[in-house]
Amino acid sequence: MIRSITILIYLVIYLASSLGKLRRVSQLEQAGKRDEKDKIVNDTVSKWAKAIVRLSGSRVSVQGQENIPNDRAVVFVSNHQSNFDIPILLGCIDKPKAFIAKIELQKLPVISSWMDKMGCIFMDRSDARQSLKSISQGSDNVKSGYSMVIFPEGTRSEDGRLKEFKPGSLKLATKAQAPIVPVTIIGSKDIMLKGKLSVYPSDVRIIISKPIYTDEISKEDEKNLGDIVRGEILNNLGQTQEA
Repeated sequence: MIRSITILIYLVIYLASSLGKLRRVSQLEQAGKRDEKDKIVNDTVSKWAKAIVRLSGSRVSVQGQENIPNDRAVVFVSNHQSNFDIPILLGCIDKPKAFIAKIELQKLPVISSWMDKMGCIFMDRSDARQSLKSISQGSDNVKSGYSMVIFPEGTRSEDGRLKEFKPGSLKLATKAQAPIVPVTIIGSKDIMLKGKLSVYPSDVRIIISKPIYTDEISKEDEKNLGDIVRGEILNNLGQTQEA
């Protein structure tokens, strides 16, 4: 529990101290200075994310950074084991990125403002019309050059095993004709168990698979895209399709 309290104190202090930067980011955004605004956002968020992971006592190794295309925005498709998955991905994968996040996070003060500046999309999965709008917004972000992360399981796994993908969860990528980069997170579930507040150190592995270029695949492969991506993550997890 000491680690949880330490992380909470750090988070409160860091977010309070970031308010000046947040105002600066808003000014740059209004002035149309996108590159300068993005640099401040990415540097600030990356620093926060790395510190959170470090304070948990966890160690993260990354395999496959070279598989991430450098010349265009991508859609990272990842399994979801823990609340720590977001800071792990923000701090340990070099390419700037935003998230498709559950709408409840929009209520968090300051954090939601930084998420908005990152280009995160808040999705209400209980509202089909709003979900479609969110997918369209995410697709537009990718077309504009911002990489996105989606967790197609829709919720965290309780035991680390990969759940089924939600129907239509990869539409954002196909709509934008963006490369899909499968990401497998192993071990983050041990940092904070679902429904618990205590934080424990863990050795976490991130495996970044080779990209799937959605603008080059056949219609048949596009229909089976969810199974293809899920199969890649399953293979890295050491599970079987029946699991």
